[in-house]
Amino acid sequence: MLNYRYDELVKELKKEFPGMAISIEESMKSHTTFRIGGPADIFIEPDMSDFFSLIRFLKKNNATFTVIGNGSNLLVSDDGIEGVVISLGKNISDIKIDKDIVTVQPGAMLSSVANVAAEAGLTGLEFASGIPGTIGGAVFMNAGAYGGEIKDVIESVTVLTEDLEEKIMTASDLDLSYRHSLLMDNGGYVGEVTLRLRPGDKDAIRSRMDEIKEQRIAKQPLNYPSAGSTFKRPTGYFAGKLVDDAGLRGYTVGGAQVSEKHCGFVINKSNATASDVLRLMHDVDEKVFSMFGVHLTPEVRIIGRNVN
Repeated sequence: MLNYRYDELVKELKKEFPGMAISIEESMKSHTTFRIGGPADIFIEPDMSDFFSLIRFLKKNNATFTVIGNGSNLLVSDDGIEGVVISLGKNISDIKIDKDIVTVQPGAMLSSVANVAAEAGLTGLEFASGIPGTIGGAVFMNAGAYGGEIKDVIESVTVLTEDLEEKIMTASDLDLSYRHSLLMDNGGYVGEVTLRLRPGDKDAIRSRMDEIKEQRIAKQPLNYPSAGSTFKRPTGYFAGKLVDDAGLRGYTVGGAQVSEKHCGFVINKSNATASDVLRLMHDVDEKVFSMFGVHLTPEVRIIGRNVN
C-alpha cells in the first residue's frame, strides 16, 4: 500500500504526463537480469520527449527517484526501491545512422546498436554485441568487453546534470575510465548518445561478433540469471581467478552461487534473494582478502531499501 505522499505524487504525475505508463508497486524481479528484487513504489516507462521533463518534475517535487536501463548490472534489495523508478527501455530506444555517425536514445540495447551498425557496415562496436545492457547504462559505467570500451566510440552525449542543466559532453568531459564515469561521482542522466564508428567489411564485422558470441557461450553462465561480472578487476589481478584460487567455485548461500562455469559471476541458481547474494559477496571478499590481501569491489550496482 502506497503511503499518502506517493499516492498524491501518482495523481500529480498522471495530471502532468497524461498517457505515460505508470505502475504501482511493480516487482523489480521482472526488470533485472538477476531476477531479484522487491517492488518499486512507482514504476514509470517514459518516452524520450518526457524523460528530462520527468526528472525536472520529480526534482521540483523533492521526490526520491532512480533511473535504470535493462537492469543488467543491478542487484535490487528484497525490500524494493523507495519512490519512483524511471525505466529506460523500448520507449526510448531509437537508433539512427548517418554515414559513420550513429545516434542512439539511452534505452537502446547495446546488442541492437551493434547489430544495426554491423548491417550498415560500420566497425568499432563489435565488443558490445554481447553486453546485455542499454547504451545509457554503458555510458554511465563505461561498459566494456573483449578489448573495447564505450569511451572508444563516443562522439558526444547529451546529459542532464544534477543541477538540471542540459549539456553536450564528450568522452573526455565524462572522465571515462575502467567502469567509471563522472556521472557516477557527480550524478547526471544520459540522454541521446552519438557514436562515431568506422567503415568496415560486413563479413569481417559479423565474423568478429560471432566469435565473441561463441566465447560468451563457452565461458559465461548464460543459462542462469545474473548481473554479469560481480566484482571489478583488481589492479594486477583477475577477480574470477582470485575467487577460484580461494576455493570458492560453486560456493553457495541460499539460492545464490559462485558460478561453477566462471567464478567472476554470481548466479541466481534457485530463487535467490538479494540478501543471499550480498551475504555471498561478503563471504567471497573476506576469504579472498584473508588469502591474498586483495579486496574485491562490487561491479554490480546495489540499490534499494536497507542495502547497507
